[in-house]
Amino acid sequence: MMNSFKGKETSVCTQKNIVIPKQPKGKGSSVCTEKKKIVIPNNQNEKLVGLLHDTGSKEIVVLCHGFNSNKDNQILKMVSTALEKEAISSFRFDFSGYGESEGSFNYGNYKYEAEDLHSVIQHFSNTNRVVTTILGHSRGGDVVILYASKYPVRNVINISGRFDLKKGIRLGEGYLEKIKEQGFIDATEGKSEFRVTEESLMERLNTDMQQACLKIGKECKVLTIHGSGDVVVPVEDAKEFAKVVPNHKLEIVEGANHGYSKHQRPLLSIVMEFIKSSIAKN
Repeated sequence: MMNSFKGKETSVCTQKNIVIPKQPKGKGSSVCTEKKKIVIPNNQNEKLVGLLHDTGSKEIVVLCHGFNSNKDNQILKMVSTALEKEAISSFRFDFSGYGESEGSFNYGNYKYEAEDLHSVIQHFSNTNRVVTTILGHSRGGDVVILYASKYPVRNVINISGRFDLKKGIRLGEGYLEKIKEQGFIDATEGKSEFRVTEESLMERLNTDMQQACLKIGKECKVLTIHGSGDVVVPVEDAKEFAKVVPNHKLEIVEGANHGYSKHQRPLLSIVMEFIKSSIAKN
């Protein structure tokens, strides 16, 4: 894998009072966190752009955004900030076709995005860093599960991922007939407009999350977090993950919606407890 492209990296150093793990309470020290924009090529040589929150720790947590989002997703930013305070490095990046990264948007790009994630993890492995945890929100939750079904990883956090990808397709009435007739359909979600091809739709419909879950090794710990008030992806999906993932823990955040807009504190508490515990054990 190539390292960061020269001339394509920027860094900002912020001083924070951070409590270093395994030190007595109140013995924190001032740690310099460098924020670096990193460019990593995927296996198609498309440039993936991300932001590294570098505390100097060997361990690193990789954060994955969902559909119609990017690395500046509020949940990912919140987790990165919390990790900084615990002197844990993190990397949040744009999948191909999103944000600053190269590539084309693809509606059903789940497995392709899992390969993007693999390129990111390989990059950090080649620079003597250890990716201890991968975290994904919404579609990103599905991506980290798919990654774990194919590649070794210690810890996975699936925040509000969808178990049945045949559900939740918001493309209007008769979308399947229309897309088969003309080969594509133009859709909108919020302020975004995008084109869904028949090939990309079929890729989503043929992605079997149950089979992926069954392929995850018992040595991989998977945490699923879901809001009971989620109307985008129902909480029943989280319970399905819990049934089939071999080494799984389920946390339901009562009343939380898909974006945890009013439940950021309990979400962050669950995430941080899992990450810190996992690093301490390893």
